[in-house]
Amino acid sequence: MSLRNEVLVVEGLTVYRDTYPAVQDVSFALKEGTDTAIVGPNGAGKSTLIQAILGVLPRHEGHVLVLGQPLGRRGTLPPQVRQQIAYLPQNFLFDRRIPITVNELVALGWDELGLKLPWANRHKRRLAVHRALDLVDALHLGPQPISNLSGGEIKRALLAYCVVRPRRLLILDEAPAGLDIHSESEFYRLIYQLKREQGWAVLQISHNLDMVRKNCDRVLCLNRVIRCQGTPDYALSPDNLVAVYGSEFVRYRHHH
Repeated sequence: MSLRNEVLVVEGLTVYRDTYPAVQDVSFALKEGTDTAIVGPNGAGKSTLIQAILGVLPRHEGHVLVLGQPLGRRGTLPPQVRQQIAYLPQNFLFDRRIPITVNELVALGWDELGLKLPWANRHKRRLAVHRALDLVDALHLGPQPISNLSGGEIKRALLAYCVVRPRRLLILDEAPAGLDIHSESEFYRLIYQLKREQGWAVLQISHNLDMVRKNCDRVLCLNRVIRCQGTPDYALSPDNLVAVYGSEFVRYRHHH
């Protein structure tokens, strides 16, 4: 498999939850400037797959390469590679008593290798934070304590954290969940902009098949194993959806 322009390569990945394989023999690759969706029923292993790629969960078999660098058995990557990954979870749990503003949260995403010499390049950091918040239409949130934010505002702040410095891979676990229709549309407009203008590779879990058809370049249909993968027109065909969702999709079509 050629690694040219491939930001992420997954080969033969198997991940166990307790004693059963939650994800089995999964292989795919992401090229720069593409948006790939993972779809499938509840319990199909979508979040497990994401967590194994991030190195949060150990893998039983297989290999993961990020920018050509192998993910270690303990989830390790060279720091300069780890910096190129941004992750936006479905839910962000934090202690609301932490006295940190949105500006300060976003700045943590800019600092190289964590808080090394936080006083250095202060002007560059401030400018980067301003640009990131402007990009996600959240400049007005900058001085706010994160404890004051609504769910949608927290999503914007976290997305600003992700985009405050150039990266190569953005991983989303149902990240737009909880946003209203307008905010969700703006969210995907920004993702498209990052993909087209900055060449980010995007990997996202989604239950919104209409959004996937409209915005994504490729689709992975997962139900423990990859049932199919390809363009949205191919992967989301009625036959393939029945194959991956089974009776759940038949009920969905009946009620919609």
